[in-house]
Amino acid sequence: MSWGRASLTLAGFALLFLLAGCGGTRDQAVGNRISGTTLTIYSSLPLQGPSSVTGQALLNGEQLALGQVGSRIGKYRIAFKSLDDATPLRGEWDPGQTTINANQALQDKTAVGYIGELNSGASAVSIPLLNRLGIAQISPTSSAIGLTVNGPAASPGEPQKYYPTGTRTFARVVPNDQVEAKAMVTLQLQEGCTRTYVLEDGEVDGEDTATTFEVEAKGSPLKVIAVQVFEPKASNYTSLAASVAQSGANCVLISAIANNHASLLSDQVAAALPSALLFGTTGLADSTYADPNQGGIPLALDSRVLITVPTLGVSEDPTAARAFYAAYMPRFGDPQPLAIFGYEAMSLMLNAIDRATDHGHNAAVRSKVLAAIFTTHDRRSVLGAYSIDRNGDTTLDRYGVWRVVGGRLEFWRAIAS
Repeated sequence: MSWGRASLTLAGFALLFLLAGCGGTRDQAVGNRISGTTLTIYSSLPLQGPSSVTGQALLNGEQLALGQVGSRIGKYRIAFKSLDDATPLRGEWDPGQTTINANQALQDKTAVGYIGELNSGASAVSIPLLNRLGIAQISPTSSAIGLTVNGPAASPGEPQKYYPTGTRTFARVVPNDQVEAKAMVTLQLQEGCTRTYVLEDGEVDGEDTATTFEVEAKGSPLKVIAVQVFEPKASNYTSLAASVAQSGANCVLISAIANNHASLLSDQVAAALPSALLFGTTGLADSTYADPNQGGIPLALDSRVLITVPTLGVSEDPTAARAFYAAYMPRFGDPQPLAIFGYEAMSLMLNAIDRATDHGHNAAVRSKVLAAIFTTHDRRSVLGAYSIDRNGDTTLDRYGVWRVVGGRLEFWRAIAS
């Protein structure tokens, strides 16, 4: 079953009531002081199934950042608990497991922060739970617009429904989907697209990016012919591919995560439209989509596929990013494109704890850590300089365009939205 935006939101609210029955009351909320000298940071990512490739890369980045401070800030030892939000039954992130992960952090009196989720649908579940106790949450990759702001691509009640206390507790280091949509429209126009057919997988991220792209394309020379959901577990897409071919599209956008049969869909759509370019959103930016040895697209399609990713190449990166790669590669090997966002999510969390406790000399208070995140201004980071605005969004506005070359993802160029 594909958990789309509506079902995920309802699941999140049903679980809020479960939490209320477990003692998650308002008078416990924002401002709790953490006793002792141990502060625990939780991480929730899919660590099994196809998404585990990116999930593990994000986790590697988090562990690298924590190791570089020796797991200490002043008098505080920083404990780290990595949690898997995927299950064998689903083969990807699971809303029930995400709830268990968030509740584990809620029940830990030393919990000072939570890094997650990878998927926006999972964040829609965990944000309102963590919000009840004012635990700061930083996502490396959840980009759905409605998690932080309202707009044409947001669902009714977003984002307020995720913050039952009225206080924002969620921030992200990845630009939201509007930034990617603008970059994608620019890219497609530059590549000669005039009629684009959009296929999305029904996941929150897939739906959000597809809808936002359609909104951003209005008023431009690019015509979006249709936005259609594909069955993410289908064994054959030839009929769908034929329909796309009959539409007269000269470009196709696939807004999906890699494990949702996107490589099979790409192959069959490409066969039906032999002259069309194929574009992918960030969810396809891992080796399980690019590498045929991992179930990815055939090598013959490499030259026809372009993917927008918030990660830039070494030529565009700040010096700090080059230092990240120099430290990452000997320990973990070649990074997936999004690994650097795991590193920065942890780095921002540690920086906020450091500022909130005066370098580890003062009491650790959750509300002060939260305030430090939301007062991040002109932070010099591995991603470049950015601030976190009052909604929890980063001010970063550049996207990378990545090509597939010999089954590997390679940075091509940057696009400012």
